[in-house]
Amino acid sequence: MNKHLKTLLFLHVGPLFVAIHVHFFLSPNSLATGGVSGLSIILNDVFPMVSIGVLMLIVNLLLFVVGFLLLGFGFGAKTIYTSVMLSVMVWLLGALFPISGPISEDILIQLIIGQCIAALGMALVFNQRASTGGTDIIALILNKYFSVDMGRGVLLADIFIALSSILVFGPEVGMYAVFGVILNGLVIDYVLQQVNEMREVVIISSESDQIRSYIVGQLGRGATIHYAKGAFTSDEKEVITTILNKKDFSKLKKFIGATDEQAFITVHNMKEILGQNFKQLVTK
Repeated sequence: MNKHLKTLLFLHVGPLFVAIHVHFFLSPNSLATGGVSGLSIILNDVFPMVSIGVLMLIVNLLLFVVGFLLLGFGFGAKTIYTSVMLSVMVWLLGALFPISGPISEDILIQLIIGQCIAALGMALVFNQRASTGGTDIIALILNKYFSVDMGRGVLLADIFIALSSILVFGPEVGMYAVFGVILNGLVIDYVLQQVNEMREVVIISSESDQIRSYIVGQLGRGATIHYAKGAFTSDEKEVITTILNKKDFSKLKKFIGATDEQAFITVHNMKEILGQNFKQLVTK
């Protein structure tokens, strides 16, 4: 139940952060930094009588229809729900907190702050194995029919939208939009790394039985045991290897410190872990 509530919370908080970015930072400065929001900002300049939130909803629905026709019914319910929530939240912010112009004269600082807020929101959504829709669908189509890598497909679609804004808003704003696309990718990658950072912990201790029991019984984590021989003493020692997140690693350090102050521990930050209870290993 707690896991489902956490997922539901993130699927609302994440789109809210992105919606704040779109309403308070992108739209007032006419910054179309890719995605459905960027395309909707461009369309809003052409059709000012239609709000950006409504345009986002329309564009998302059209993309989902195209996706269903070309890709089949392979979209996750979370992605559909999140993309609709994002459109609704942008519309609600526009209705509740109308804004007539930029909140600052410095476009760059607005872009950086707003992009950081949005990247945090998108990382929360991605961490629930969902997305905000939009250019992800275009990337899936490019991947299926032209064998374009997913990450490259999203980047191409977003940059195309950002470059298109040059025709509507001029070269200066367009260059800011392209910079925003690049910045968005960098910040999302950084946030996801921080949120999902795992550590490989290797432990050599004379109290290995207690430590192993704590890892499995108290932390609920797996561990691998192998044996090594000391170079000086030639004594055979038990070596424990386990993968932990930051929180569990902190608990383990405290336990080992209270159990065996002479324990030898090495820690390695892991960029990616595949298989078993971690990220699914994709074979296609």
